[in-house]
Amino acid sequence: MNGAAKTMPNTTANALTDVPVFPLDNIHISDADLPAFTDMPFEDIEELELDHPGANDEDYRKRRDHIAAMSKRFRETGVITDIDYTDEEQGIWKHVAERLEELHQRHASPFYLRAKKDLGISNERIPQLTEMNRRLKELSNFRLAPIEGLVDTRAFLSWLSFRTMLSTQYIRHHSRPEYTPEPDIVHEAMGHIPMFTNRNFADYSQFIGYGARMATDEQLEQLGRLYWFTVEFGLVEHEGDIKAYGAGLLSSFGELEHAFSDKVELRKFDLEQVINHEFTYSDIQPVLYIIPSYAELKEVTRKYIESF
Repeated sequence: MNGAAKTMPNTTANALTDVPVFPLDNIHISDADLPAFTDMPFEDIEELELDHPGANDEDYRKRRDHIAAMSKRFRETGVITDIDYTDEEQGIWKHVAERLEELHQRHASPFYLRAKKDLGISNERIPQLTEMNRRLKELSNFRLAPIEGLVDTRAFLSWLSFRTMLSTQYIRHHSRPEYTPEPDIVHEAMGHIPMFTNRNFADYSQFIGYGARMATDEQLEQLGRLYWFTVEFGLVEHEGDIKAYGAGLLSSFGELEHAFSDKVELRKFDLEQVINHEFTYSDIQPVLYIIPSYAELKEVTRKYIESF
């Protein structure tokens, strides 16, 4: 399984819970509305788990820690630092991107394909967060904020309420270019970031963020399932066909091939069913849900969050 942007399952309180929640229809978040990034109190954020392919590679760990330190600097300065990626890192990106290209042309949402071009994401080099951040703000008023690694569910989702996605900058280990147990720049840029150029999808993500800041622990678990089956592993109807828009699919050739095989059960999106559908991070997905449109997903979610 490719490393989808899984988040730690705890519900550690964070500074965002003390910030007043805007009305759900307030999508015009300005830079002045953002909480201070210095108030992001995440614990064990640079921890590298033992099942990571690079866990026993000292050089990889040092490099990952160096890039993570650049992300941590953002929390102190608010300025994104470009990463001078090595030839090996660029090679990993190119290998994965070229292998995904054919699958994207066949199975990816047409909007996603256009969005990659709009953001200047190519198969040749790793895109910088500064480039994508600038373009995202122009297209949908969404932002990117570098982060050193996995954060807890409430913290990660809460930042979406400020139209801000926390994004890693390091890349997966060279020994397993097809796999990562944690989100990396391939998963972020090849999976998540293009979809935020869609205003309905961006608004939907913001609603999820609002919900995370108000949710009880039980509601937070439900939001995590909603996020998983849409943002990570969602499918959408398009002109009588089915296309992928979830980041966990779009950044993994294994998951994307599986999603369009006869080994997966496809279901029409039903909010009640989705928020009660338990899943396992490490398993390839046996069930996927198809939304009719991003606009309808947004409106169904708005009503759901308003019930909190």
